[in-house]
Amino acid sequence: MNKNYNFAFLDEGSKREIRRSILKAVAIPGYQVPFGSRELPIGRGWGTGGIQLTLSLIGPEDILKVIDQGSDESVNAVNIKKFVQMCTDVETTVKTGDATLIQTRHRIPEVPLRNDQILILQVPLPEPLRAVEASEEVTKKMHAEKDYAPMWLLLYESLIRFKKVTIASEYPCMAEDRYIMNPSPIPKFDNPKLHEADCLYLFGAGREKKIYAIPPHTKVESLAFDDVPFEKESFKGKKCRLCGSTNTYLDEMFDAVTGERFYQCSDTSFCQEARECH
Repeated sequence: MNKNYNFAFLDEGSKREIRRSILKAVAIPGYQVPFGSRELPIGRGWGTGGIQLTLSLIGPEDILKVIDQGSDESVNAVNIKKFVQMCTDVETTVKTGDATLIQTRHRIPEVPLRNDQILILQVPLPEPLRAVEASEEVTKKMHAEKDYAPMWLLLYESLIRFKKVTIASEYPCMAEDRYIMNPSPIPKFDNPKLHEADCLYLFGAGREKKIYAIPPHTKVESLAFDDVPFEKESFKGKKCRLCGSTNTYLDEMFDAVTGERFYQCSDTSFCQEARECH
């Protein structure tokens, strides 16, 4: 640990304040709790909300994993991991099953998480109603009154125009039949993983200064009409070229030399472990 920093960089008072906000968020699933977002040596919009949650919760015995769009080796993931390790000296890992704290951007790991694990998601825009209402004051009132008609109208208009709901990521969810929430920019393929999960999901938006949560075993349903059920992305007929997986989220790749198109698992850790097992 770098002795020039407090453990986990933030001062103890800041960490206590953020943990109090986390407790409130856990008590009210899907509700956006305001918090005093702190300054970090990283520009707002680059994951500062998730980083502040990680720094407030991490302890000397924790094992940290950081991923960005499923990858452990992206620039964002590597630099966040280095920063946290520099001011905590905690152990890091790329194996999902070994981690106690996982910070992620744009993906939920393919391996189901356990009750002793916490998944922290970086969120750029936490307000799911921003697509239908620009005013923060009005969206707060809509949540208070559970007035979600404009969101349902948005989904209906998409069905009328395109014969399907065209929202590919940040697909809105209903938590415990009360609050509509933004699951962060994960693909809708990952939405079902939020429902009745064993782990705790925490969402941090540093620029917007909001924290919200999905506690273990919480009812989370993606918005859908009774006669038009929710559908996630389908990769039928496709498989990962490295591990052969057919039931994971696949990234479409293009080889500029050969002109070949192929698919690989977005979750690089899952793909690597699957190949090792074979």
